Amino acid sequence: MPPIAPTAEKIAPRGLTRRWRLPEPAGALEAALPPVVARVLAGRPWLSAGDLEPKLTGLHDPSGIPDLDSAAGALLEAGRAGQTIAIYGDYDVDGTTGSAILNHIIAHLCPTARLLHYVPHRLAEGYGVHSTALEALADRGADVVVTVDCGITAVGPALRARELGLQLIITDHHNPPESVDDLPKAEAVVHPGRPDSAYPFDGLCGAGVAFKLAWRMATLVGTGGRADAAARALLLDLLPLAALGTVADVSPLVDENRILVTHGLALMRRTGVVGLGHLANRCVTEERAISVGDLGFRLGPRINALGRVDSASAAFDLLTTEDNHRIAEICDEMDELNQKRQSIERRIVDEACAEVERLGMDQGGHRAIVLAREGWHPGVVGIACSRLVERYNRPTILMQRDSDTCKGSGRSIPGFNLHGAVGACEHEVLGFGGHNAAIGLTVSSERVEAFTEALVSHANEHIAIDDLTPECRIDAEATLPELNETSVRTLEKLGPFGRSNPTPRMLVRGVRISQPPTLMGSRQNHLSLFVGDGAGNTMKLIGWSWGQHAEALRNGTTLDVVLTPRVEEFRGRRSVRGEIADVRIAEA
Repeated sequence: MPPIAPTAEKIAPRGLTRRWRLPEPAGALEAALPPVVARVLAGRPWLSAGDLEPKLTGLHDPSGIPDLDSAAGALLEAGRAGQTIAIYGDYDVDGTTGSAILNHIIAHLCPTARLLHYVPHRLAEGYGVHSTALEALADRGADVVVTVDCGITAVGPALRARELGLQLIITDHHNPPESVDDLPKAEAVVHPGRPDSAYPFDGLCGAGVAFKLAWRMATLVGTGGRADAAARALLLDLLPLAALGTVADVSPLVDENRILVTHGLALMRRTGVVGLGHLANRCVTEERAISVGDLGFRLGPRINALGRVDSASAAFDLLTTEDNHRIAEICDEMDELNQKRQSIERRIVDEACAEVERLGMDQGGHRAIVLAREGWHPGVVGIACSRLVERYNRPTILMQRDSDTCKGSGRSIPGFNLHGAVGACEHEVLGFGGHNAAIGLTVSSERVEAFTEALVSHANEHIAIDDLTPECRIDAEATLPELNETSVRTLEKLGPFGRSNPTPRMLVRGVRISQPPTLMGSRQNHLSLFVGDGAGNTMKLIGWSWGQHAEALRNGTTLDVVLTPRVEEFRGRRSVRGEIADVRIAEA
């Protein structure tokens, strides 16, 4: 997302918890929209008034992705010849959903093809395409291997595939080499962000790339450049898989990702992918539409739990079988493993936080966190990293120390390229991969200290001290009367919200607390209060996990509030409330 430029204020204002990034003064506004919506839209150049209802016709022609047509043709040729096609997918949600997409489309278009599925074990093998796995697939009779969400750096394994007589097709979205000459020598290397790519959007996840490949395969089989009715119906059924992979991989929700997620969410409960529909209805029992939050915090973690704690193969089975008994069995297993994963995660986070504070890694001289410890589960350290980033606002790498090597994951903060940072310390690592915001890596145990010193030094040089305080991005200023139901409902149409298209936040200045704040929740850690503008307009505010600020927010205090407006309904009556992002006390 392009940064919102600061105003003329020399020092950015700060609230109780964050530094504020104010919006630029708006230029020409869209007259047909409510004023507050027009101001938000003016700060989001990737959206326009015509984007309020994303249409599938806005998806780009898949043929624009390098090598995609070659890959589609090769898969169709092999499938129709009855050859054995192995789908080699990553073990996370993105790889699993993308693998399921290709499995469904190949089975539909090429019913005589023999399909195999291979997913590397996160703990035993680790991320990526491995020569030993290709050898095993060759022994099982594979003729073609197509990767999903991995392979862009698999130079050695690609050469081994050729020696084995395997036709290797790579589909990936992770950071590619800087030169086309450094790409793996495969039958096709399908990647929207290749150095030679002119494709207009490089933010697709692995499942998104797989969906574009499935779409092109369907049009090649159809007539007049269009898929037939049955293939079109299948592609619609596959949209929820692409949406789940996109959200779970924290891909930017702009351009065609926004289209895929919008339509995928709408079809989630009634998709023909039986296992996914079952999982969605099991995770979200309320009678409402599935949301981005549901994908990110309910469905995604359950699928990921299989790969993090055990093997991801069962997740692929869930998304490809129509056996209701097997589907229920896998969902039960997911629930159990997700609870186990949560317990492991809490332990790692507690231990890591204690170590961070013991070593002073939360101080200004340490603008990155690197820790390695025996007993940390390598499949769970990635999500534990995210918790530390939330707490300390520093890029974080956590690794399991296991005799000679340390394996783990890293997560970054906005604006800091962690992949590039590890690349700058490449001489200290055995291997790494990923993208700007998240990486996986292996470091020799004897080099952990040197790697930590190098990465922290790089972070100290490239992260300003001010960036260690979380930023509160503000889209527009608003008054209480402007935040009415019509405006808020229109704002919702700018979604779905997520990375690069965040939930809108409004700055409302000079409102006064009109009733003493009330603590809520079983732990009394949430806050409810009412504010008014002195002209008869009032709004209820909710502060999630804001209970500790109750003493500062006394009745009669005047505030500048950064909030996200929501429409809530209670006993048939609708009203707009604000969810607090931050506040600044304007008058004691």
